[in-house]
Amino acid sequence: MNTQNTVEIISFSTDLKEHIKILNLEWLKKYFKVEEKDELVLSNPQEEIIDKGGLIFYARYNGEIIGTVSLMKVDHITFELSKMAVSDQAQGLGVGNKLLTHCMTVAKENHIKKLFLYSNRILLPALHLYEKFGFTEVPLGDVSYERADIKMEKILL
Repeated sequence: MNTQNTVEIISFSTDLKEHIKILNLEWLKKYFKVEEKDELVLSNPQEEIIDKGGLIFYARYNGEIIGTVSLMKVDHITFELSKMAVSDQAQGLGVGNKLLTHCMTVAKENHIKKLFLYSNRILLPALHLYEKFGFTEVPLGDVSYERADIKMEKILL
């Protein structure tokens, strides 16, 4: 069965606002802990991401929301790729791949020149996915997440 055609990427809408929290809390609790900043952003995605010029996307499969990712605005050409999460039940459907492909397309359409992200070295599948999309490690610098031990960025031409 070809599942690739049935995973669709849709944009944020207020009726879907809980999904960013549900999906992110699932993986945060599994691997790390929920930090104060997570709670703030995930509980208020409209105010903390959308209203600040950012974007949120969801992956929908068979009518269910199974993944999410955000582009959080830093300035008009720099955005943080953040809050990416895929439901455990949806692993293997290429959802992360589709979410990242969509983010790259949107970034180019919006003349975004640089994307960066924070992650953790234990999340090997995620790191491999980011590398596949051309993200490279850069110095960590000041980071507001305890769990982050790697920063990656991609310059878009």
